[in-house]
Amino acid sequence: MIFAVVGPSGAGKDTLLSGALAARPDLHLVRRVITRPSEAGGEDFEGVTEAEFQTRLAKDAFALTWDAHGLRYGIPRDQITGLNDVVFNGSRAALLQAVSVFPNLRVILVTAPDAVLAARLAARGRETVCDIAARLSRAAFTLPHGIAATTVVNDATPAEGIARLLAALQPVSA
Repeated sequence: MIFAVVGPSGAGKDTLLSGALAARPDLHLVRRVITRPSEAGGEDFEGVTEAEFQTRLAKDAFALTWDAHGLRYGIPRDQITGLNDVVFNGSRAALLQAVSVFPNLRVILVTAPDAVLAARLAARGRETVCDIAARLSRAAFTLPHGIAATTVVNDATPAEGIARLLAALQPVSA
């Protein structure tokens, strides 16, 4: 099964994914390739230049790519091939493309109330008040028509959020 974990900035996706991976070592987290320096912080990702990203794209090294916030993101094909229970931190805007690439994709939407998102974004110290306001305006993004998602509300302790994500990662009963 392939899971895309999506949601607005500040929802706590990286924190919940980290906790879920610690609880379930059978999960395989895709290490995204992003056109920003690796030392930029946040999740564990591979930072590359735009030229390196284009080279890999030309070599068909990515199963999925998208652009967001002036950056390029890629899901390396070799990190999903032949594996079960693969999880990647995705983009809500790229879900239609993701579903076409991964027909059995399960989408998990991690979200939180605006006040919680704003506080988390401010605590990062990476964005201005205007940047945070812009991110909050995008937080209520509607998923594309026909895309179903399991929603995980991350508005409590990290342990509670991780438990909610772990529940969402369980197989769907028939």
